[in-house]
Amino acid sequence: MQLFNTKLLNESERFPEGFLWGGATAANQIEGAYLTGNKGLTIADILPGGKIRLEWLQDERPLEIIADKYTYPNHEGINHYEHFKQDIALFAEMGFKCYRFSISWARIFPTGEELTPNQEGLDFYGNIIDELIKHNIEPVVTISHFEMPLYLAKTYGGWKDRKLISLFLNYCEVLFKHFGKKVKYWMTFNEINSAFMMPIMSLGFQTNGDNFKNKDIFQALHHQFVASSLAIKLGREMIKSVKIGSMVIAAPFYPLTCNPKDILYAFDIERMWNFYCSDIQVRGEYPSYSQRHFKENNIELEIAPGDLDIIRSNTVDYIAFSYYNSCTEKHPSGDEVRVGGNMMSGVENPYLTASEWGWEIDPTGLRIILNKIYDRYKTPLFIVENGLGAKDTVKADGSIDDDYRIEYLKEHLIAASEAIKDGVELMGYTMWGCIDLVSASTGQMSKRYGFIYVDKQDDGSGTFARSRKKSFYWYKEVITQNGNNI
Repeated sequence: MQLFNTKLLNESERFPEGFLWGGATAANQIEGAYLTGNKGLTIADILPGGKIRLEWLQDERPLEIIADKYTYPNHEGINHYEHFKQDIALFAEMGFKCYRFSISWARIFPTGEELTPNQEGLDFYGNIIDELIKHNIEPVVTISHFEMPLYLAKTYGGWKDRKLISLFLNYCEVLFKHFGKKVKYWMTFNEINSAFMMPIMSLGFQTNGDNFKNKDIFQALHHQFVASSLAIKLGREMIKSVKIGSMVIAAPFYPLTCNPKDILYAFDIERMWNFYCSDIQVRGEYPSYSQRHFKENNIELEIAPGDLDIIRSNTVDYIAFSYYNSCTEKHPSGDEVRVGGNMMSGVENPYLTASEWGWEIDPTGLRIILNKIYDRYKTPLFIVENGLGAKDTVKADGSIDDDYRIEYLKEHLIAASEAIKDGVELMGYTMWGCIDLVSASTGQMSKRYGFIYVDKQDDGSGTFARSRKKSFYWYKEVITQNGNNI
């Protein structure tokens, strides 16, 4: 389904006319005001800052705030709740064509079970959408971005319980009713395949062991697939010309050597990681390889009558994804040196450098994964997260020279443009963390992504003052020239 003209007009162009340039954030990482306006607690609100967060994300921990032991940067974020007009004005100054943001489920339904939505939450997001439209910026809304009401996690065990399907649909219906006339582009679940690595964030429950062999993970994902498909059906009934996409973490998986065992091992992981969720949401059916996986791991899904028809009949309009790094794998021998990435890890790739946080940098991998996904589905793609987390230094005159970020983004945009020349239908690019925000993986402010610096530090100090980095002016020029200057 072609959303707009994605064909290049001439050989000298890198990006098509109408390309959606912009930035992306998530409510739980920028808004702050975590209990203001009758908002309820979310999963993100219980995640502490610093190194303990990674332990919290990977082990079974109490689903509560322990303020006497830990800090909670998400509670303040960057106070976008009060600064959204200023922030959107800065996005407009850069020339954003679109802005991807998320709505916090708990701002609309504090526990997730209410029958009547919270008007203060509706007013807040309505004001954001109106402000974007005033500046000619297309809103791109993520319905669920790691912001499940905590009550649903504690009461039902999150998406393990089928009850969440109806609660999610009630939430979606309210969003479509109130914002559908002004919002064309939607995504149901952020990084839905993150369930395999950090299920507490996306599914609302914690696990131990190998999540690729965990029945609860696959059952909860099934409930999300049904919920997403029903949301697509509902959105198409309620909103004219709506476009609703899926969203995954994407990364090519390289075998470390040409040993067939390494090749097969990398292939198996890539297929389950990159394509399992998309095969279901884009093709509308469970892939053939999943049957063997279920059988060998004693996974038997509870599938209600009609579920598969719902999934088959309501596939997505586009595939959105985050790209930060590639992964390299080898058949396990016990002596691997592993490196981290966006909720994933792999063995060290000797041909790549890494960021300060150990994420390997691989622009070529973006071109590879764009082609792999498009070759598989022939469905429009949308890069909705890509960026470099780094420590920025504010000079005495207030300037911030983040040439490392400019170089990172430039190389990735060149790779994306090459994929377009390869024939990939690419809708747009929203750089992740276009304004500094709280890191989802580490809970730090010092891991900065933005074009816009926010005076907020890991120790909680700061004024929330905004300032433009060097990359701000660079990205503005990129948008002005539709990427032809990179």
